[in-house]
Order: sequence, then C-alpha cells, then structure tokens
Amino acid sequence: MVTNPVQKATASYMNPFISQKFKFYSFISMVLLVFVHGYNLQNGYLQPFTVVEERMTVTSFTEYFLANGLFRFRIPMLFIISGYLLSLHDAKPHGERMKKRLRTLGLPYLIWSAVALVITYIWQQFPVTALAVQHAQIDQLGDNRPYSQIGIGGIVLRWILAPTAFQLWFIRSLLFYNALYPLLLKAVLKVPKIWFAVVIFLWVTTFPIPLFEGEGILFFTLGIYIQKLNFNIEKAPRWLSVKIWTPVFIFTAALKSWLAFQFGWTLVSFISLSLLHKLCVFGGLISIWYGCDAAVKFFMNRKWFVWLSAFAFIIYALHVPLVNYCTQLVYSYGKELPNLRLITFLVLPVLISIICVLFGAAIRQLFPKIYGVITGGRGLA
Repeated sequence: MVTNPVQKATASYMNPFISQKFKFYSFISMVLLVFVHGYNLQNGYLQPFTVVEERMTVTSFTEYFLANGLFRFRIPMLFIISGYLLSLHDAKPHGERMKKRLRTLGLPYLIWSAVALVITYIWQQFPVTALAVQHAQIDQLGDNRPYSQIGIGGIVLRWILAPTAFQLWFIRSLLFYNALYPLLLKAVLKVPKIWFAVVIFLWVTTFPIPLFEGEGILFFTLGIYIQKLNFNIEKAPRWLSVKIWTPVFIFTAALKSWLAFQFGWTLVSFISLSLLHKLCVFGGLISIWYGCDAAVKFFMNRKWFVWLSAFAFIIYALHVPLVNYCTQLVYSYGKELPNLRLITFLVLPVLISIICVLFGAAIRQLFPKIYGVITGGRGLA
C-alpha cells in the first residue's frame, strides 16, 4: 500500500459526475475509433507524421482532418482514465489485482483475437469477400495470403502476438502497464520530473519500444499522477482554459491536415507534422474533457444513451476487421456512386457500430455469463 503523503484520504472515492464522464468518454472514444479505422485514403495506415500522396479534395481533407486530427485525443484519454482508475485501489495487493487483470484484459484479448481470425477465415472462403480481405491489407505481419496457406504456426502467431484485430494492442499494452504498476507508481511519485521528461520525449519522438509505446506509457502514468496529487479534473485551472486550448486544438488539426498534402516523406515533414499532432492531441484532451460537461450531463441523463454506452467494449473489440473488410466490399459494388469514399467514411462506421451493439445486446440477453467472460465483466449492468 502506498503511504506517500501526496496520496489523499479520498483516493478510493470518485465524484459521481467524474464517474459519468469516464463512462461517457470511454464510449465516445470507442465510437470515434471505428471512424479512425474506417479511414479509406490510399495510404490507410495513420501515424502522427503521415503524409497524403494524393490530391487534396473535400473528401481527402475531411477524412484526414477528422481521423488524424480531431479524433486523435481518444487513446490518450483512455489511457489517462485507465491509470486514474487503477490508482484508486492501491489498498488491494498487486498480485490480487493482476489476477483480475488477466481475467478482464488478458482473456478478452485472446478471445477477440481468435474471433477476428475466425471472421477472416470465413470471409476467405467466398470469392467476393476473399477479395475484400485481400484488398484490406490489414495483416500486421504483411502476409495477406489465405490462412489455409500460412500454417498453424502463422495462425498462433497472429492469435497471440500480431492480432488481425490490430486495435487489441491497447489491451496488450494496458495489461503490461498494469503488471508494472508498482514500478510506475514509484517513478511517478519519487522522480516525477525525470520520469515525465523521459516519457514525454518518447511520446514526442514516437520512439518505438515494443509494449512501451510513448503515447500509452505517458498518459497512463499521467492518470496515476493526476489521481495521486488530487489534481482538479472538475474545473480547469487558468493555464488549461478551454478558451485557449480549443482554438489551438482546431487550428493545429486543420494546419496539420493541410500540410500533410503539401509534404513528401522528409525529415521536415516528420518533425513538423509530429509536433503539430502532439499539440493537437493535448489541446483536444483539454478541450474535450473540460469543455463538454453540458453534453455529458445531457446524454448521461438519457436512459437510451446509458444503455448504449454499456456496449463500448463490444464496439471496440468487434469493429476490426469488420469495418476494414466491409469498406472494401462497398468499393466493389459502389464504384459508380458519387462521393463514395466520403459517404463510406461517414456512414459505414455508424452501421458497424450498430451491428456491434445489436450483437452485444443479443449475447448479453441470451448468454449473460458468456458475455461477462468476453467483455471482462464490462457492461453487464
């Protein structure tokens, strides 16, 4: 148990409205994630420094502006929430908490990774859908051959380490951070200046360290730090004023999006777009968290929305590879439709989210115990 004096007596208590905000933003982040993964320009792999090697149009600019600009606050916010919530319960032994995390994170990771493999295998059995799988090109190992050709070793590798449901990296990293929590807590409380200098560097430079993604480790430990120092997350201090950071958020997203069409792959583009991206993410976190309380209160007082928000994890776990394969399927049959890419980007994620919710609602109603296992106990109420 942590006895550092910065830990407050209220550590195990959370304001009910803050709890509502966590649930609200967890759900919104999952829905926006579907849109980000529905991004359908020629280079579909988004990094902070991604440039667009095609003509700037209303469609291409809008997709980049949203998917690689305004919507990019999601993952950092989810890591902050995860770190904050974990640090509320330091009275429990770490070993006990890790056993629970293996059930609530590790087991769902393996289950949904397997589900994605099964979905992909089924789609590969029919000519039209097999072509959609091939064109989606989402295999993390770069081998998009049918699973019948890659052997059992390739299947196991994709199941455990390189899931076809690539969004599961978040769960994998979160489980790793949970395992390291005692060490991370010490770093945050005892050497915060050194710790955050290092992880901010990793974040800004997008320095690749397996399992130690700069974005994840920075914001997860920031969540711990915020909770332990009892930082005011209900009302923004002056230096985090929404009036300052909302214009920064929107402007940097727009400027970065415009520059992405002007640059080629150069060191200048890497530095410029990366720095704008980080500024945009930070501005988005402040603007969204402190500036949307009215929306949180409105929606979290609506029974239909509270019911809907319970399926956030199902949306997260199931939308990939469906959104990627369905995008290619739409292209196969809708080539002549005007504004097909923009319509697909705006409409298909909504449809996929609805399918995920309906699937989750059916499983929860018919097989509640199974639903509890596959979601790690989330959304049962």
